[in-house]
Amino acid sequence: MDTRILGAAGPAVSALGLGAMGMSGGYGPLDRAESIATVRAALEARVTLIDTADFYGSGHNELLLAEALRGLERGSYHLSVKFGMLTAPGGAYTGIDGRPEAVKNFLAHSLSRLGTDYVDVYRLARLDPRVPIEDTVGAIKELVEAGYVRHIGLSEVDADTVRRAHAVHPISDLQIEYSLLSRTAEAEILPTLRELGIGMTAYGVLSRGLLSGHWDAGRAIAPGEWRSFDPRFADGNIEHNLALVTALRAVAEDKGCTVAQLAIAWVAAQGAAIVPLIGARTRERLAEAVPAIDVKLTDDDLARIEQAVPFGASRGSLQASEALSQLDLA
Repeated sequence: MDTRILGAAGPAVSALGLGAMGMSGGYGPLDRAESIATVRAALEARVTLIDTADFYGSGHNELLLAEALRGLERGSYHLSVKFGMLTAPGGAYTGIDGRPEAVKNFLAHSLSRLGTDYVDVYRLARLDPRVPIEDTVGAIKELVEAGYVRHIGLSEVDADTVRRAHAVHPISDLQIEYSLLSRTAEAEILPTLRELGIGMTAYGVLSRGLLSGHWDAGRAIAPGEWRSFDPRFADGNIEHNLALVTALRAVAEDKGCTVAQLAIAWVAAQGAAIVPLIGARTRERLAEAVPAIDVKLTDDDLARIEQAVPFGASRGSLQASEALSQLDLA
């Protein structure tokens, strides 16, 4: 597994990361044993960056990772942790809390659930409109100085917020959705990251399965599953979007890889400080995703991919309107 440095201020991590959110709900039935086996298989494949959040399953995800990582040398993996999302019993979203005193409280509980003395990258999940980002980052800076956090990251914020945060303390990376179907970051955010020497951890690289090559328009989506709220899976949109995947499949076949591997490789090819996060919930999906980092794309390959899936070609917004309203991406 190749490594990449998350910006000038960040750690050297595996060129692919494992996003653990789906192991705690949102995408179908859970299988704890398979989830733990998948985390361990990822580490065996040298995937050292693991992304989680204290609100994934209301702490379930952190406890799951603690079990999966138990007994392993702490320096053999990197934990990227998001915080700040408030939820009620049952999982309903109730707000965001970026107050300095809340930051320290959130981390105390994460360290306990994860069974560790520090996290490698700590980031607010969404901008708190009531709290200046300088205050939130300032609180994490104190945790860095105390040794509880190694690096400070950001999540789902615009270019101006990135600059303001970076002025308080060097930022390692911004976590944001980025894929062939989600390219809004290319306008202002990605150029700003490159200018400031900040990395990106890109989630949604397979657009919740649309770019996996394993989805079809007739597939049932369970009520309450994330995809049931995703406009790109809505009737009328899904058929159009899957036609783009069919065009992409032709490029993948010529390249000797799967559609998923091609989509992941495309994200990785957009910059040396970009690390795609793979939301694999099973060892089978992980085994397909990992070889993507060895798929090297030429200029001709990139041109063919652009022709198959042009910028802005997908139908349906990035997320449902309610979820979009929570993002600082104006």
